[in-house]
Amino acid sequence: MQSNTNGAAERSGAKPRVSGWVLASLALSMLLSSLGISIANVALPALAQAFDAPFQHVQWVVLAYLLAVTIMIVSAGRLGDIFGHKRVLLFGIALFMLASAACGLVSSLWMLVAARALQGLGASVLMALTIASVRDIVADGKTGSAMGLLGTMSAIGTALGPSLGGFLLASAGWRAIFLVMVPLGVLNLLLASRFLPASRPAQKAAGFDGPGTLLLGAALAAFALAATSGGGRFGWSNAVLLAGALVAGGLFLLVEARVASPLIRPSAFRNAGLSGSLAMNMLVSTVMMATFVVGPFYLSRALGLNAASVGLVLSVGPVIATLTGIPAGRVVDRLGASAVVLVGLTLMAAGAFALATMPAAAGVAGYIAGIAVLTPGYQLFQAANNTAVMMDVAPDRRGVVSGMLSLSRNLGLIIGASVIGAVFALASGAIDGAAAPPEAVAAGMRTSFAVAGGLMLAAIAIGYLSRRRLDVALAEDRG
Repeated sequence: MQSNTNGAAERSGAKPRVSGWVLASLALSMLLSSLGISIANVALPALAQAFDAPFQHVQWVVLAYLLAVTIMIVSAGRLGDIFGHKRVLLFGIALFMLASAACGLVSSLWMLVAARALQGLGASVLMALTIASVRDIVADGKTGSAMGLLGTMSAIGTALGPSLGGFLLASAGWRAIFLVMVPLGVLNLLLASRFLPASRPAQKAAGFDGPGTLLLGAALAAFALAATSGGGRFGWSNAVLLAGALVAGGLFLLVEARVASPLIRPSAFRNAGLSGSLAMNMLVSTVMMATFVVGPFYLSRALGLNAASVGLVLSVGPVIATLTGIPAGRVVDRLGASAVVLVGLTLMAAGAFALATMPAAAGVAGYIAGIAVLTPGYQLFQAANNTAVMMDVAPDRRGVVSGMLSLSRNLGLIIGASVIGAVFALASGAIDGAAAPPEAVAAGMRTSFAVAGGLMLAAIAIGYLSRRRLDVALAEDRG
């Protein structure tokens, strides 16, 4: 009966009523992709011991996943536009599940790194097509709430990873942190195949842009390596990698201007709304990554908390994000996306400046107060920005635009880890934060979040100017 109703709705052009199982399948996809990032971090010391490898080698277990996601996420969205969002999403879930099993069964570190890269390829599909699928199946008036749900599940995955990973490491060993994602992947595959509505390839979708994909991948890989290699110092190898990224990026833009079916149309960046949203998304992710990079050093070295207490304080942010994600989406549905974007950015700026000033006077309470302002602002921004970007995107471009949103987020994470980390190291007077005295770490904390607050002011300016340009364009169209 339900399928007949859905079919009639599709033929009439209206979107059918979305069941809870549909949203559950998309939410689980988002949970798995974020869990894949956060659960591996806690295992790095155990992996170094298990494979008798230095940290510089073991960190590739995390880096391979993040690089694969960053390089392929726009292409994953494009494949969804070409072959249908549901079909490609099911493939991505299956790849993620099989790669998770391979991670838990490998016999060498570099086999694990290769399996993690495959897992990242699957995660790129999950990240890109969950947002695109929401726009396919959810009515306009409920899009914000659905985006808020996805934000909540991403926060749950981020919060669950370290605690679940720590428990599994202590009870079953490092292989269990990867194998636990296999049954979750099976459940996700069953839910998505059973309940997610079938999606046809967009009629206007053009062919796959192979040369553009390769050049974009080369540019992003070189940029990511330049940002993360060198042990906190910018040397010749970093300069060469950065130059390679710029060359590959320039060639990518030249190719995209000439091919018949470009992966990313350069003309899209002339759209004030899209380019502004991508820039704001990158800046916001940069600031959020700063809390994970700088926060642990400050809490342990400047405030003297033990490891368990640091973990407890760091969990406050993800818990707040979990509780505020769905309400943030409802606020977007009620007040409109463009207004809520600026509200979210303003709260994030206030939270960043609070983190720069309040912990010095109030200690842990001041740190938690800053996080309690920053995190709801982040959830408001994410729900509103995703809704604003996806609202008017044509069906044949939803996958690639969703991928661009995720790409800008991942670039922000890489920039946050490298640039804000470098600011902290410079301000604290030591490349190794663990070697700096408490007073220096506190100075690094203040400087880092003062910079983060400045980035949020820049994002507010971008949001305001983008809105003004959009209003002018709409007025000209009416005239």
